[in-house]
Amino acid sequence: MAGTVVNAEVAREHGLTEEEFARLQRTLGRMPTIEELGVATVMWSEHCSYKSSRVHLRRLPTTGAVEDGPGAVLQGPGENAGAISIGKGLAAVFKIESHNHPSYIEPFQGAATGVGGILRDIFAMGARPIASLNSLRFGDPAHPRTALLIRGVVAGIGGYGNSIGVATVGGDVYFDSGYNGNCLVNAFTLGIVEESGLMRARARGVGNVVVLYGSRTGRDGIHGASLLASAEFDNESEQKRPTVQVGDPFTEKLLLEATLEIQKAGLAVAVQDLGAAGLTSSSVEMASRGALGIELDLDRVPLREEGMSAYEIMLSESQERMLVVAEPDKVPAIAEICERWDLEWAVVARLTDDATYRVRHAGAEVISVPVTLLADPPALERPVPSPGRATTRSPPPPSSASPTTTDRSSGRSFPRRTSARGAGCTSSTTTTSAAGRWCTRVAMQP
Repeated sequence: MAGTVVNAEVAREHGLTEEEFARLQRTLGRMPTIEELGVATVMWSEHCSYKSSRVHLRRLPTTGAVEDGPGAVLQGPGENAGAISIGKGLAAVFKIESHNHPSYIEPFQGAATGVGGILRDIFAMGARPIASLNSLRFGDPAHPRTALLIRGVVAGIGGYGNSIGVATVGGDVYFDSGYNGNCLVNAFTLGIVEESGLMRARARGVGNVVVLYGSRTGRDGIHGASLLASAEFDNESEQKRPTVQVGDPFTEKLLLEATLEIQKAGLAVAVQDLGAAGLTSSSVEMASRGALGIELDLDRVPLREEGMSAYEIMLSESQERMLVVAEPDKVPAIAEICERWDLEWAVVARLTDDATYRVRHAGAEVISVPVTLLADPPALERPVPSPGRATTRSPPPPSSASPTTTDRSSGRSFPRRTSARGAGCTSSTTTTSAAGRWCTRVAMQP
């Protein structure tokens, strides 16, 4: 991509509308570089900006019934996760997030990295993850892709969670033909932290440095946020498989322990995980929250592959990476912790007072845009069609001729087309939702 001439066609290929491309040029007063186009694309994507749902999400309540004590909201929207007081000086930190498109394209890694991402959101807040849940939606059980998706998604969720040591304690599964074209994979994680130990991702302190630590940066996941997670599927969707991230839960375990130790030692001013849009979104969000500028030096980023361009480094979604803002004199202590946990680290940026997002690579400045341009994407208010009237239907009674699945722990048998099992199930009941979708709720062993 380096050296690519930016024009309207290139902008369309990146997923920008004509109006968005015009806004980008108007704000800059010039044609953007290919690197600037790339970072604007990912930050303005549906996946990162919620540009189609923000107008609706803002209508949801964000305060609790009490201001102090158990039930009080300690952290609402705008951070890595939410937090509420649970009494005795403790807070519950939690978040739910979807990883739908990646899971449909590559079920195992799509689901696994969804779990990994939600775990990082929790320990970025200073909390230790203790449990996960999931809510899954698949197509008709008879659809040729459904079985493949179930096997991959379940294996990905269980494989990542078990490897890092955070149990999946429950969830639900629905089957409906409306999901034949795309499954829904929603991951939830809960963590616990002392209220005084809650960490935010708001950059503070002009002259403070930004340390990148964890896995090296590679070419995996490039455009995972903009051209995969935010796009509609078509006949060429299988070609997007390389944009699905690849997870390593064993490195994430090291990352978790190192991050909690850095936070507990008082070495961090702010902490942010690298998820969708990688280094771009994490650095933009931290600077934006603190109303500061930031200058990145990509020559300092530890790379997994040789010859990576600035465009690739900025858009890589390599997993198991974190950013920490720290005072310069705290860097040696952070480095010692990272090295003890066998994690690579590097000082890759510093905070500035000009609210400008600057990126240098190979001695040249490749990006120079206002932080607000990337952090405040255009919001859309799309027309909402009136939903059709839902009909309710009862599930068919089990037939002796129907294929069945037996729950080994309970000895009960269920029709295979309307039931599903999870590890440790003690019972399973099949019901229908208001829209008539087949649903299996699973009761887990204590």
